[in-house]
Amino acid sequence: MRKSAGILIPLSIILAYYAALVSSILFLLDRFPDLTTYFPVGGMAELAKIGGSFEPVYSGIEERIFSEVGPIRLLLASFGAIALAVPISWVYFITSRARVIDQSFLTTIMILPVVVAGIAMIVLNSIALAFSLAGVVAAVRFRFTLRQPSDAMYIFVSIGIGLSSGIGALGIAAVISFAFVICTLVIWRLEYGKTLSGPFLTMLTRRDLGEDEYD
Repeated sequence: MRKSAGILIPLSIILAYYAALVSSILFLLDRFPDLTTYFPVGGMAELAKIGGSFEPVYSGIEERIFSEVGPIRLLLASFGAIALAVPISWVYFITSRARVIDQSFLTTIMILPVVVAGIAMIVLNSIALAFSLAGVVAAVRFRFTLRQPSDAMYIFVSIGIGLSSGIGALGIAAVISFAFVICTLVIWRLEYGKTLSGPFLTMLTRRDLGEDEYD
């Protein structure tokens, strides 16, 4: 098993990737202000204006999604979701203990945000359509088994990125991606919870060094 050492280089690469991605988007929006109409941002602000009402759920967003620029916004949201999923796959490479990477699982991490983003736009303001879609998905039997419980985190973060991108909140998707990457790398580098040795964990668990089981 690889030792969790030399994290500085991959972390620097990941941070440089996020910086380049954000800088490129800000440059394009500043150079071409008309792109703001097509860019999937502002979704959370629209949700905050709704208040406590249940219907319509996405009234403000719905007007933009189902307009003429809707397909373009979906395309940009899909590209943004993939771009934010790339660092997630890098973290999987770094922290994975397996000698052979499951390519199908990696493909799922990369493509799932795009699918979820599209679904989020499909079910806008339609409870009936949402339940119908849930029934169709439930009818499909998935035989994909996760090798480790930690792999489920990558599925959930991919879904979170896709949902945020789908409702036009690409900034929230970026925060989810960045926070997941940093937290995962820090916990992996510190080997948190790997052993119960050390003064603090010994005091916290009230277990003596070398003790295997509680009485």
